[in-house]
Amino acid sequence: MNFPILKKIPLFYGVKPEEIPSILHCLSGQIRSFSKGEMIFCAGESITAVGIVLEGSVHIEIDDFWGSKNILNHVGPGQLFGEAYACSPSEPLMVNVVSVTPSQILFLDVPKILHTCEKPCSHHQQMIENLLRIMATSNLQLSRRILHTTPKTIRERLLAYLSYQELLTGSPEITIAFNRQQLADYLSVDRSALSKEIGKMQKDGLLEVKKNEFVLKSRE
Repeated sequence: MNFPILKKIPLFYGVKPEEIPSILHCLSGQIRSFSKGEMIFCAGESITAVGIVLEGSVHIEIDDFWGSKNILNHVGPGQLFGEAYACSPSEPLMVNVVSVTPSQILFLDVPKILHTCEKPCSHHQQMIENLLRIMATSNLQLSRRILHTTPKTIRERLLAYLSYQELLTGSPEITIAFNRQQLADYLSVDRSALSKEIGKMQKDGLLEVKKNEFVLKSRE
């Protein structure tokens, strides 16, 4: 285990580095490797462990009865997934969690975070606060996705998404985490229609595109 990596993960903010080994033992920490496309969690199952991406990336996805896929979120190194369901183990997952690149995931038992040890650990209160903060951030991310997919037209959805990315980076030059199909799934639109609309937006001088790199152009 590379402990310096863990110090940068939000769940461990405020925790002393020397406490991390005992925390991992206390919370039944386990690292697993996943190949590209491998399912980490499946819709319908119940979980008690939160996943932390150490390497690679995963997508939170939802599939309907007819096989249509929507990407709800992209989770990269240092980020968590499954925390809300792990805090409510009686609730079955409504989503799939899929490794989109070869990845390493650290799993921690959430009930052991929420319930103190027989010998009280100083880190417990800090980790509970961190977990609550992470869950609030996750709720905001879901709210942002709703805002990105609320507009009726593909152009409006794409503009809403790219505008937010520009706000995050502070630059009109944006590299997104999705390929074209994944972006279409995230925006809940058809890939061909999305590609066609991107082409129109380039002709209209709104943006320049090269794969997953976008340059936004101001309207004169």
